[in-house]
Amino acid sequence: MPQLRPRRSTLAVPGSSQKMIDKARGLAPDALFLDLEDACAPAAKDQGRKLIVDALNEGGFGDIVRVVRINDWTTPWTHRDVIDVVGGAGAHVDCLMLPKVQSTAQVQALDMLVTQVEKSEGLEVGRIGFEIQIENAQGLLAIESIAAASPRTETLVFGPADFMASIQMKSLVVGEQPEGYDVGDAYHHILMTILLTARSHDLQAIDGPYLAIKDLDGLRRVAQRSAALGFDGKWALHPTQIDELNDIFSPRQDDYDHAEDILDAYAWHTSSEGGARGAAMLGDEMIDEASRKMALVVSAKGRAAGMSRTRTWQPPS
Repeated sequence: MPQLRPRRSTLAVPGSSQKMIDKARGLAPDALFLDLEDACAPAAKDQGRKLIVDALNEGGFGDIVRVVRINDWTTPWTHRDVIDVVGGAGAHVDCLMLPKVQSTAQVQALDMLVTQVEKSEGLEVGRIGFEIQIENAQGLLAIESIAAASPRTETLVFGPADFMASIQMKSLVVGEQPEGYDVGDAYHHILMTILLTARSHDLQAIDGPYLAIKDLDGLRRVAQRSAALGFDGKWALHPTQIDELNDIFSPRQDDYDHAEDILDAYAWHTSSEGGARGAAMLGDEMIDEASRKMALVVSAKGRAAGMSRTRTWQPPS
């Protein structure tokens, strides 16, 4: 099963900018990706690889999940990205992010290439995970097979800007509702498809960026939408977005405390000491096995966020 690392916030960092790489060391997102794709101009790809390898080997990122976004397979850069980054700093790479995925073959090709580099460099085979970006209509229609293409895959990531272009959405504002779409949510089908596929394969679902970096109210509105569905996190394009996302994709304290109460109460009531009951009362609320499953989700997210209980449930005397 893929590792479920915390990814409430994933900071995008241009791989060709030493200044921004250095600044990222002092920030506290759950994850970051050093970008060799869109944030790295074609003329800067070679230098970007060198900066990324040096930065990863130098370290200083703490417990942050370290990801490198390589270029997609339709470009001439993908193979060199993998060979240079994994070959030069593979021991310090947690995941590779593959953008614009449209088929299982693209994921499988990356898996084979990474495996070859790991073997040639004496690295642990299979340790490096994959983050898979769904950014166009072809990728969404093939998402089920894409999600199952490699055991390395940890996340499915929505790429809103490229996706909007792919389906010719009538808007230039990434993540916001297109003008004239006044009923429902234009992104709901896309987000729910990614989420359902991720959950059916024990993967995380990550929402993409909100480009208006100074509009924190807009960020909250869009992030709360995907968080409410059940997404695990969202990209940050600027340090000011990190704390907002960490908060939005963490449980509220009352919800976390209640989830832990449910788990404790249900464990006691189903035990022989508690009467071996399949359903019981927690205050005015009936709890059962379904309640336990829901509580496990909230509890796991709270623990991953480093939350602590403010109360402890006690069995009735």
